[in-house]
Amino acid sequence: MAIEDWFLSASERGNPDTHLDASHCGRGWSTGNQAQPLVHGARYFAQLCRCLSRVAAGDLVMFTDWQSNADERLTDDPATTLSAVLIGALDRGADVRVLVWRSHTRVLGYSAEDHRSLGALLQARGADVQLDMRVRANGAHHQKFVVIRHAADPRRDIAFVGGIDLCHTRRDDARHAGDPQGGAIAAEYGDRPPWHDVQVALRGPVVHDVETVFRERWQDGTPVTRNPLRRIRDAAAGLGEQNRPLPPQRPAPPPVEGGRHAVQLLRTYPALGPGWSFGFARSGERSVARGYAKAIGNARRLIYVEDQFLWSTPAARLIVAALRASPDLRVIVVLPQFPDQDGWVARDPQLLGRMRAVLPVLRAAPGRVGFYGLENHAGTPVYVHAKVCVLDDVWTSIGSDNFCRRSWTNDSELSAAVMDEDPSGPSAYARRVRLSLAAEHLDRLAPEELAAGVDDARLKAVMSDCIEAPDIFDRFAEAAGALERWHASGRVGPRPPGRLRRLPDPSLPLVRRLLAAPAYRWLHDPDGRPRAMRRRGAF
Repeated sequence: MAIEDWFLSASERGNPDTHLDASHCGRGWSTGNQAQPLVHGARYFAQLCRCLSRVAAGDLVMFTDWQSNADERLTDDPATTLSAVLIGALDRGADVRVLVWRSHTRVLGYSAEDHRSLGALLQARGADVQLDMRVRANGAHHQKFVVIRHAADPRRDIAFVGGIDLCHTRRDDARHAGDPQGGAIAAEYGDRPPWHDVQVALRGPVVHDVETVFRERWQDGTPVTRNPLRRIRDAAAGLGEQNRPLPPQRPAPPPVEGGRHAVQLLRTYPALGPGWSFGFARSGERSVARGYAKAIGNARRLIYVEDQFLWSTPAARLIVAALRASPDLRVIVVLPQFPDQDGWVARDPQLLGRMRAVLPVLRAAPGRVGFYGLENHAGTPVYVHAKVCVLDDVWTSIGSDNFCRRSWTNDSELSAAVMDEDPSGPSAYARRVRLSLAAEHLDRLAPEELAAGVDDARLKAVMSDCIEAPDIFDRFAEAAGALERWHASGRVGPRPPGRLRRLPDPSLPLVRRLLAAPAYRWLHDPDGRPRAMRRRGAF
């Protein structure tokens, strides 16, 4: 199959207002790129720190985030806090632009106060910071990406896209001892929750595309908030609405030497309503949902997913349809063992959503579907925050979106779908992503080797029995079964290798389901589509 059979065309994106595909000669993607998966926050943060520490006068740094903490350390060095590294870039003459979700108060478990503090600190040193509240009442800006453009050498330009916020709890590694700057989530995860996450580093012409995503939001004329009290408070903190114009956008970086990756950016923007909408997406954009629908429809051997949330009927329908279309298809899904929040207002709605997604998939193909959680070697559950999908070792997505209606319609999201430019066989990139994740989950490589970045030959050697879809499906089932028996025995004898735990079928008593339904529908998995589109069941 050709690239256009998997990727959306520019028209299939469904957003005539955007300029994202303007430089692609009618296509919806760029070529000549190099994509590098970065598994875990520690590896991503270290590379980001190196890149930011090398920017100079005339360089442009742009990032957008769901949550950011000024004091989050990017490495073990206390001098490498997020704010210190960005201030260092400013002091060397770089132009730093920050576009983060305004968020809600920490009383509700959010980050509004942290974002105002970060914004005021950076703005005072010469950055331009916008606290963006152009969201639905039950929505959020959930994009997490960084773009660095170099004035002197565009070959060094880089963008990081994925699910990792620049905040506390994210800087974990393959040992899964948790970020030293941990934060409380559900009690099962402890005070320093182990955290599993993925980002992708992108080089080549696609960096121009990621920059365009930033520029469209930055340059849009819609006020960043409609609340007059917020405007007064922002002005007092030096965070007024008048953002400085960005410098003219430079041409796309040249193709990377040896770069053979085609990259398509997929986005979600909600329909904000009459009189208050993004000029670049007046009816919203749902190319994340459309991209998944098109690509999953091609899967014939393996759907491999790691995700924070799989709790929507529309997502389940795509997987069920693929299972029914191909009797050889296997599905592996890695999810958190437990929701990230305690209390019935959060936990029961999340369990209800999981029932609506997981149970139909299990019923569609018994014996061809496996749902798993993770734990570290101490037996502490690992919180799965990754958003990864690998299809037939051909199409791979890493981004900020989860497999749920919220991410597909209601929040802002950005994901990078990657294919080889010659898709006639398995993609080396897709296979590397899948096998690297599986090598960790099966304990085939030491954490130190995973952190350093194992080469392809070594990875294939230790994972030779996981190359084909039926084989990796069986290896996961065997490892999870062995660990389950060890726990059931009272942990007698040596712990079996692996971190995989079988997820029990989600269940809730009827009364709790009924009570959880409103919170699930309006808070946890809202629908951001225009009403006519909702009625049609389309994206």
